[in-house]
Amino acid sequence: MTMDSLDIAGSAQQEFVTDSNEALEFKLVRCKEDLERDETTFKPEMSHQIFGETETIFGYKELSVKLYYSAARLSPYLGMSYTSKVDPKKAEGVQPDEVLKPVAEKLPQAFFTNLDDFVKALDKDASFRPYGELLHTFGPSLSSDGDGASPRTFEVYLATAETPGLREHHEALQTFLLWYIDAASFIDIDDDRWRFFVCFERYKTAEGETRYAVAGYTTVYEYYAYPCHVRPRISQMLVLPPFQKLGIGAEMLDIVYRHYKNNEKVVDITVEDPSENFTRLRDFVDCRNCAKLSCFQPLKLAQGFSPTMADDAKKELKMSSKQVRRVYEILRLRATNLSDKEEYRNFRLDVKKRLNMPYQKEDSDMKKLLKVLRPEELAVSVTGREQRIETLDRMYNQLEEEYKHVLERLAVL
Repeated sequence: MTMDSLDIAGSAQQEFVTDSNEALEFKLVRCKEDLERDETTFKPEMSHQIFGETETIFGYKELSVKLYYSAARLSPYLGMSYTSKVDPKKAEGVQPDEVLKPVAEKLPQAFFTNLDDFVKALDKDASFRPYGELLHTFGPSLSSDGDGASPRTFEVYLATAETPGLREHHEALQTFLLWYIDAASFIDIDDDRWRFFVCFERYKTAEGETRYAVAGYTTVYEYYAYPCHVRPRISQMLVLPPFQKLGIGAEMLDIVYRHYKNNEKVVDITVEDPSENFTRLRDFVDCRNCAKLSCFQPLKLAQGFSPTMADDAKKELKMSSKQVRRVYEILRLRATNLSDKEEYRNFRLDVKKRLNMPYQKEDSDMKKLLKVLRPEELAVSVTGREQRIETLDRMYNQLEEEYKHVLERLAVL
């Protein structure tokens, strides 16, 4: 029984209620010393997909749930500790929540429950080599610690379900989605249209051995497009917390783009239900790429959106028409002198004209209906003028704020 179905009487039992996000402790372990280092620990962003909407665990004091992975092979260890456990006789018969079982159900069948065995198995990481085809090697755009440490090296590999090693590795890798992507679901790896872009850090041990650590991954599904084309759709992208804020997400997205760029069968590259963070990342990468095209230069942007922009971005970068228009607006905002009232006004009107298109269609549809029906026969509501203006202003202001976040990142290039 979970906290979602409990009404615990009395404050005395509240000391046995734990925030599951605080209780969970993750590590990507490279060596046994990492087990004692606080800096190697990271937390989940969410846990409701395992422990329910309240994200609480009942029945334990000072609960700690440890979910560790070897950095390369991702062999998991799962364990827990607590100082005391609730007595059902003193809690109106309520049993403590299951803790390890709901987590274990999402892990690969082979995982460690004994920490000593997990430590011994770390040696197997020494022989691990990334699977698939090496697509690109790069260094992070930001230093991880800012203290002049040695440059770091990352590699991105492309794999399919048929690639030796991918299936077992992905089984563990995908479990991170549950803690960092809302409404995440595991994919059907047996579908041969899936493509996996996996990022590893290549590093040297103190003894000079070359080793690898998983940094993140992206999955892409290659949809069929009539008559003989492909429409790749980015499904999932995750950069693991120890590797975030290094520019790796932008590099990975750009690598996906470059992989499909020269494929004549590819119509465009789309994204499945993007999060707010991914939308911002995508906008940044697309703006950076489009800014290199002649049709997106400031003088051309000031003349308004043109079919050439859509055609060139689709041809050169495999962008969808909708995304091209969004990128145009972001880059035009950057090229607009906000102190020039007329120039700024022209930009706002250009964006609002696009936002108003659904209302224009509504007007057109209403005119058609009025030709065949009397006003009293209409069972549809029409948005009033004042309401439209208010809605357009709100939508525009929200968009401008989103665009400015992207421009802040572009400004540091």
